[in-house]
Amino acid sequence: MGSAPSAATSVHELDIDLESAQSPSASPSLSDSKSHSPPPPRPESRASTTFAVPVVPKHLRRGLFARFALIPETPQPTLYTRRTKWSITALIALCAAAAPMGSAIIMPSLLIIASDFNSSPTVTNLAVALYMLSMSIFPLWWSSFSETLGRRTIYVVSFTLFVLFSILSAVSNSIGMLIVMRVLSGGAAASVQAVGAGTIADIWEPRERGRAMGIFYLGPLCGPLFAPIIGGALAQGLGWRSTQWFTAIYGAVVLAALIFLLPETLRQKEVKMPEAKEEKERPSASLRRTTTAVSVVQGTKRTAAILRRCFLDPLRIILLLRFPAVAITVYYASITFGSLYFLNISVEETFSDPPYGFSTLIVGLCYIPMSVGYILASVGGGRWLDHIMKREARKADRIDADGKLIFRPEDRMRENAWMSAVMFPLALVWYGWSAEKHTHWIVPLIANFFFGLGSMIVFAMATTMLTEFMPRKASTGIAVNNFVRNIFSCVGGIVAHPLIKALGNGWLCTILAIVALISGCVVIWAMKHYGDRWREEMDRKMEDW
Repeated sequence: MGSAPSAATSVHELDIDLESAQSPSASPSLSDSKSHSPPPPRPESRASTTFAVPVVPKHLRRGLFARFALIPETPQPTLYTRRTKWSITALIALCAAAAPMGSAIIMPSLLIIASDFNSSPTVTNLAVALYMLSMSIFPLWWSSFSETLGRRTIYVVSFTLFVLFSILSAVSNSIGMLIVMRVLSGGAAASVQAVGAGTIADIWEPRERGRAMGIFYLGPLCGPLFAPIIGGALAQGLGWRSTQWFTAIYGAVVLAALIFLLPETLRQKEVKMPEAKEEKERPSASLRRTTTAVSVVQGTKRTAAILRRCFLDPLRIILLLRFPAVAITVYYASITFGSLYFLNISVEETFSDPPYGFSTLIVGLCYIPMSVGYILASVGGGRWLDHIMKREARKADRIDADGKLIFRPEDRMRENAWMSAVMFPLALVWYGWSAEKHTHWIVPLIANFFFGLGSMIVFAMATTMLTEFMPRKASTGIAVNNFVRNIFSCVGGIVAHPLIKALGNGWLCTILAIVALISGCVVIWAMKHYGDRWREEMDRKMEDW
């Protein structure tokens, strides 16, 4: 897992984008070769050619089982071919589907589990609620460790644990064991929720990152689409334990794909080697005697450093919320995510009860319109997001010395943000009152399509912005986002049922819509007027982070 020094890299011929090769982040070996060629006439040129790209030799590649990776590691991940980048993006999206799939796949069989273990529905619901809570906490550690150990190692370790804990969930002999094993499996799979966005930021330039982030987000959002359908079918035919065996098999397949198809993408940190002269001036340093007291002090310092690295440093990620740009972006994404989980529970309860009375399998199909909205927003919304970034940079005439457009994260909140800020709250009101009045089932489901469309624009926009606020530690911004939003979803999962019974779908969705609408308008207005100043202040304070 040691870092491969750049001097030890070998050079291979790889097809790369000319635009990426001319990026300011290109390696020194490429910058020398391109200095004799003029920059492209337009910053968004997409011409392609072949360059000599440094590739890390197998014995120096980083990460667990790195020798087995079929895609070679390179010191400049943005220079991969577009086909390779999309392959890595698709793989990470599949990984990201594991955690939310594990959350939703068990929901159709909660009553069966309660009957099997002779427990109350409230206790059984903890198997879902605490699973979501673990998805908010564990990514803090996964994200922190990934910035030093690398992305690949974290993926391999976490999915190995996910497979193990999924198997133990399947063979649980008590409700307590099931809840504990599911908490651990959810925490293991949640690594991708934070580290995955870091991988996307590693390989994609900002001008294309919005589209890539949208495709990546299809995983965690489409996982809940298929999970209730699969879970309902498995529970009816093979019992609830088959749902946990399914997640174990899924995790094993993804783990194998990670080992063979994912290279390390974390940028190597430059290490300043000591000068030969300095080494000669201290020839006897290693032979100097050390007193017992000094030795104890040194050992204590090392132990304290290890403990701090394992327990305190991950918690420092929460301190990112002190920056207004991060705090309001995370807040808006969390409000949207919490609304999503209220809606998910409402769909299950509303369409399984009279007058609809749908079966478990049909209720699972009711999530399809919402997920269709997710997919359309992911595919089209990401491209739109990148177009807005380029347009705003040209409008402000922000071009560097190489003729490249200079992008700013706050540029992503433009007309797309206003549209989504209005669309999904109105869709909530539409769904709530149509479900309350028991209209034809197609009416509330059409509303859910527009909710999925609007909310997905918010998710992709917020996630991409957080990676760009902290480009050197992209996964930390996503970790704090997951920490807050999954707490919202956990609370939503616990209180949704009693609130629906007390208020009904109509008033509950109306209250959520008002909160979401006001929050969205305030956040977009504040980012437009103060985003630039907040980002510059954060950049200064993040230098010593």
